[in-house]
Amino acid sequence: MSEVLVLVDHVDGEVRKTTAELLTLATRLGEPSAVFIGDAFDAAKDYLAKYGAAKVYRVASTDVEDYLVAPVAELLAQIAEKSSPAAVLVSSSAHGKEIAARLSIKLNSGLITDAVDVRAGGDGVETTQSVFAGGWTVDATVTQGTPIITVKPNSCSPEEAAGAAADEEVEVSISDLAKTARITERREKQSTGRPELTEAAIVVSGGRGTAGDFGAVEELADSLGAAVGASRAAVDAGWYPHTSQVGQTGKQVSPQLYVACGISGAIQHRAGMQTSKTIIAVNKDEEAPIFELVDFGVVGDLFTVLPQATEAVKAQKG
Repeated sequence: MSEVLVLVDHVDGEVRKTTAELLTLATRLGEPSAVFIGDAFDAAKDYLAKYGAAKVYRVASTDVEDYLVAPVAELLAQIAEKSSPAAVLVSSSAHGKEIAARLSIKLNSGLITDAVDVRAGGDGVETTQSVFAGGWTVDATVTQGTPIITVKPNSCSPEEAAGAAADEEVEVSISDLAKTARITERREKQSTGRPELTEAAIVVSGGRGTAGDFGAVEELADSLGAAVGASRAAVDAGWYPHTSQVGQTGKQVSPQLYVACGISGAIQHRAGMQTSKTIIAVNKDEEAPIFELVDFGVVGDLFTVLPQATEAVKAQKG
């Protein structure tokens, strides 16, 4: 059975849920082999084994850790040339997509980004993508080299599958050219107590209709254990941080539930959330384009509707 390489996304050994999703998809294609960069492998080993990693290529080298994406791409290329994997799976973040793009050039292989499904097919590895601002769904297959695929968070539910997570330390040789951009400082991101936007199962977003007051949006999000997002209009107005922007020029999310509050539904925003499993909109304009997309819509003032929804959620929790 061919190996399938999965790049582990972690912070000091705390593995993100996106990696469990990638390992689950990898089991459909072959034998999952994780690639772990850093010194905190002991903290991550049980988690990786729990989700089916048969082997873990472990790299603890300042030549990789102290620089940006280029050394990671070189590392993956060296491992791939030795193991001849059936595919390489990477989380579809800005960081992950740059690594994947550089890797595809090094391996002279095809690249598929923002996949929402990965499976084995008659012609090899098949994927499903949401393209053209979410307006079309296409099936795509890499026809040259090793398939390199970035997968959107929340594209599948992680499934446990016991693996050995056998530790294999890798010696790497990183070129001087790849080490021309060094990381000079790391600072812990200030915690809001909410899930990471791109990984959250529930996202509550606010737009122009909030008039800059995200209080009701945040209260509903906190009652649901959700992340908070914002439209481009809200971000451009300075009402919410750019890191929370959902849209074509912001972050793309695909949660189980997306609640759009005071968001008109311009194509730029729809491109970032259209693949959500269930979509609810609250808007006082019954002609708002967002209502063409939703599963459930509420025509009303968000400052009236959201507090009632928050109270109902809290009452349901007891």
